[in-house]
Amino acid sequence: MVTLLPSPFYHIHLASLLSLPILHPSAPRLAAMAQPPTFFDGAHHFRMDRTTIYSIAGNQYQILNVQQDLHHRLNPILDASHTRNRSTSPPDSECFPGTREDVIQEVVIWGDAAAESTLCWETGDKGLYRTSESDDPDDPDDPDYTDYPDYPDYPDYPNYPDDPDYPDDPDDPEYSVHSDDSEEVISRNAEASLVLRTTPHVYWLHGFAGCGKSAVSLKIAKIYSGSGRLLASYFFFRGAGDRSTMRRFAVTLASQLATALPATVPLIEAAVNAEPGLLTSHVSLTTQLDRLILSPFRRVFEQGVLAEILTNGPFLIVIDGLDECEDKRGVEEFIEHILNFFEEHPTIPLRVFITSRVEQHIRNHLETDGVILGNLDSHSADLDIIKFLEASFATVAKKDRVVKAYVRSHGSWPTTSDKRRLVKHINGSFVLASTMFKYIVQPPTKEDPTTPMERLPLTLEMNGLDGLYIQTLAHSQHLPHFRNIISTLTLLLYALPIAEISAILGIEAFEVVRVLLNLQAIIHVPGTDEEGQVTLCHTSLRDFLTTESRSGPLFVPPSFRLYLSYYCFSSLIRDRNVGGGAYSMHFCSHHWRSFAESGDCDFLTEIERFKACQPLLVNGVSYHLFLCSMFFYTFFQTELQVLNKDSCYILTECANQLVLVAESTDPHTRRWLEQHLLFSAQLPRKDGTQFTEHTYKALQHDLQCTSNTIQAHVCFHS
Repeated sequence: MVTLLPSPFYHIHLASLLSLPILHPSAPRLAAMAQPPTFFDGAHHFRMDRTTIYSIAGNQYQILNVQQDLHHRLNPILDASHTRNRSTSPPDSECFPGTREDVIQEVVIWGDAAAESTLCWETGDKGLYRTSESDDPDDPDDPDYTDYPDYPDYPDYPNYPDDPDYPDDPDDPEYSVHSDDSEEVISRNAEASLVLRTTPHVYWLHGFAGCGKSAVSLKIAKIYSGSGRLLASYFFFRGAGDRSTMRRFAVTLASQLATALPATVPLIEAAVNAEPGLLTSHVSLTTQLDRLILSPFRRVFEQGVLAEILTNGPFLIVIDGLDECEDKRGVEEFIEHILNFFEEHPTIPLRVFITSRVEQHIRNHLETDGVILGNLDSHSADLDIIKFLEASFATVAKKDRVVKAYVRSHGSWPTTSDKRRLVKHINGSFVLASTMFKYIVQPPTKEDPTTPMERLPLTLEMNGLDGLYIQTLAHSQHLPHFRNIISTLTLLLYALPIAEISAILGIEAFEVVRVLLNLQAIIHVPGTDEEGQVTLCHTSLRDFLTTESRSGPLFVPPSFRLYLSYYCFSSLIRDRNVGGGAYSMHFCSHHWRSFAESGDCDFLTEIERFKACQPLLVNGVSYHLFLCSMFFYTFFQTELQVLNKDSCYILTECANQLVLVAESTDPHTRRWLEQHLLFSAQLPRKDGTQFTEHTYKALQHDLQCTSNTIQAHVCFHS
């Protein structure tokens, strides 16, 4: 056995010889760390118009108008709130006028509940009793009247708390704290206790995918924004970059808090100044939540600044689609922290409204005291869906000439029977109702020339959303690049414009457009190639495409991340200043790592399949170049599990691919050798790698061939 150690055994310096371009997420940040220019050197603490210049430790900083500067420093996600452009930043869900009113009313009643706590007696079998008068009606005929029994006498002090013999020594075991306001009395003895009861601060509305949770969240956010009591709103969405993680969650909420309550600005700014790392990933989520949101709000409340606004009720934070967050541990951390905060501060006038599907990591933490559980599935949506369909089809009948002509000849369309069958088939899913409607009334195309009247009965034969997705995707399935385009849209970390998608895949923009135009019932297609993003109308489409048992031949396998990494790498080498360069630079290595770490596919098998299906692109970048770079990158990522069993293969295959790269006459390869080999840094490994002597000799041979070939090219060109 031969052990390759970090030291230069056998005179092999891998890090020097195989000095290839390593794409890493931190690369853009490193490139941006150039030293900024310094103006008015030596001056400090002076103003230029409306800008203040501070000199700190010899460096000059400019502080703009406080609130504007704070928003800039927080760097929030701008398309995460309820005010975002929903057509480009899904989910694009909104309650149809007059629908979901019962659910919304329940949430509003909870959100408007008085912030003051209610105290009541707890006396074992005698039940709970009020300790003071309230706004409850005293007319027995009033439907809201409650027949409360008389208060029980305090066992040993009939005139409590006015009895002169009542103990006032805090050390007395029968001493209790009380005040003139009987609603604030808290006392306890062996037979009776006065307990604090408050409206739960958290409301969790759950339901299946597509039942309308995001639409309800949007409506609630709008209601409380209109009353001036919306503190913040955040709509998670899977596959939407940072909106699918907790990375910028707290800073985004803090930015909205600063706008909603300007009195919190100096408190948030002081927290940021006191701890510069507060806005980085080096600080825990709970610390960010506490310093940037919860503590500033609590301090402003305690200072009495909010007294006038609170006459209408507490403030509200809306969190939609918590299950869309891919950081499950971050979700658990968030829930645990807010529940602990409300337990410590039971009277704080703040509510948190959360919606999500029922997933175990969420359910385990929210099914607890202090949380109201609302099941959207238990609210029948049939009448609301009928209302939506009738109004929507009526609008089409007025605008669509084909439908208008059909109605003149055949009477109303759809018929009452058609609508009844549609509602039964939709089975309470608002996303299915909306998607079906779009599918039925979409304009005819060359691939699908049918009329809305012909499509309606077809939808009744589809198996819910899955059937609708299969039927819709079939319209473009025969077109060139369909699979690559759909798979790329499914696995992108955030949505991109058409032009950037085409740049990554190395195809023309019109080829992307041709595939997407037939899919507008399920995919939002922007009006231009350069502006706006291509987005999935609903997360259920991504779930469908990544579940083989549901999508069958349309399935997007985890191994496609290998190909997506290759496309990103190719776009960087091929078109360094065009289209998808920014995305490719940031996430080429991410997709490779996701593939390498996936437990759903075999690393070596997929690499061999990848090599067998070349060339992937017309005039594409050599796969030898890609594999050589990524194998070298992987060899130095010691935390990757694939290295535990495949490190020898990775090292020897890297050297083998490097020989093929050096011998290639491809112009992209020549450019890579000439421009990139000079600029990459060495990545030292601290451990050693063992392999047989035969493998060592093969490796030594490949490296020597590479060295000779490169030197020959250098001598020839010089």
